[in-house]
Amino acid sequence: MSTFDQTHIWHPYAKVPNPASTYKVLSADGVYLNLDNDKRVVDGMSSWWSAIHGYNHPTLNKAVTTQLDRMSHVMFGGLTHEPAITLAQTLVELTPDNLTKVFFTDSGSVAVEVALKIALQYWHNKGQSDKHKFITIRGGYHGDTFGAMSVCDPDNGMHHLFSGVLPKHYFVKSPSMVAMDEALSDLEETLKAHSSNIAAMILEPVVQGAGGMRIYNPQYLIKAKTLCQQHQVLFILDEIATGFGRTGELFALEYVDVEPDILCLGKALTGGYMTLAATLTSDEISNTVGTLMHGPTFMANPLACSVANASIDLLLNSPWQDNIANIEAILNSELSSLRTEGNVADVRILGAIGVVELTHDIDIEKAQQLLIEQGVWLRPYGKLLYTMPPFIISKQELLSITTAIKMVIKQL
Repeated sequence: MSTFDQTHIWHPYAKVPNPASTYKVLSADGVYLNLDNDKRVVDGMSSWWSAIHGYNHPTLNKAVTTQLDRMSHVMFGGLTHEPAITLAQTLVELTPDNLTKVFFTDSGSVAVEVALKIALQYWHNKGQSDKHKFITIRGGYHGDTFGAMSVCDPDNGMHHLFSGVLPKHYFVKSPSMVAMDEALSDLEETLKAHSSNIAAMILEPVVQGAGGMRIYNPQYLIKAKTLCQQHQVLFILDEIATGFGRTGELFALEYVDVEPDILCLGKALTGGYMTLAATLTSDEISNTVGTLMHGPTFMANPLACSVANASIDLLLNSPWQDNIANIEAILNSELSSLRTEGNVADVRILGAIGVVELTHDIDIEKAQQLLIEQGVWLRPYGKLLYTMPPFIISKQELLSITTAIKMVIKQL
């Protein structure tokens, strides 16, 4: 089976045959992945930031099996169901007051596609079809589908191969945690010059995920939103990676209480159980857009909506803020000292996010072998060795991750 996998199956950002090792998971429970080599490893990635409650959680398992006995799926065209209605009500209640309309999709990338389409159709229906471009900050990542790729970082992102065919948009300087004036000036100048053909600004609030795991000053969001309003440009926040507690706030936009015109959610929405995403917008925008020509086959899948409802309830009824604060404190105490290592360029920590950026690209094959030997699963990329653990992780389990990171850093 391993040979077939290596020679016939494409894995993310890999070729076939796959020269890199893949590790077969037999089962998972709590924060652990059980591999077929009798190795039990702590998952420090939450399955790409989604499994916030860990694995095989009885409450989430029950939500799936209960719904399965009723129906696993039904088309959303002309039909509806209680799990989707309940989930939409919950998302409207939890997000900023202006967000009252919900469009369900089956992945984060498609949630971004829908957000972009909404923005384009909004201006088209207002008689301003020249507003068909987007603006974003460099270092961003919004997914791997065609429209989403076009607003990812054009130089240091993963999609430069497609640069000749992707729509051309506007990219401005990214803010940092300590400085944002230069970035705001660049944004203002670009909006002044090109707002007549810019439909919306899209960005990840506070933390830029797969584009480089950068953390920036939340005040940038307020000032950027104000500039967008002044220049009649919609404001889209992509909270697919940051939503549902990851940064220490339920949504990263709550650091400054900014209200986006459009909001994208995904990943942890279902606690990592099922693929599901959502795009939210306002009455004014939805009324202007009218019929949106988009309808994924598995839109609002009942199984996914049911487990999303259970996951959100589980999160909100847990001491999640204390858990995140404890994770952040341990990451700070254990990883901050790495800044003095000669091969470390930076250490960045916020909420349940810990990032160590090296001065050179990481040998991922070597790093993962070393990590598994230490009983830890992480997925480095580029110069980054980072962790986004499940919120239920114990102190000892988290220390096993930080200890392994420190050990690996010294051997890379």
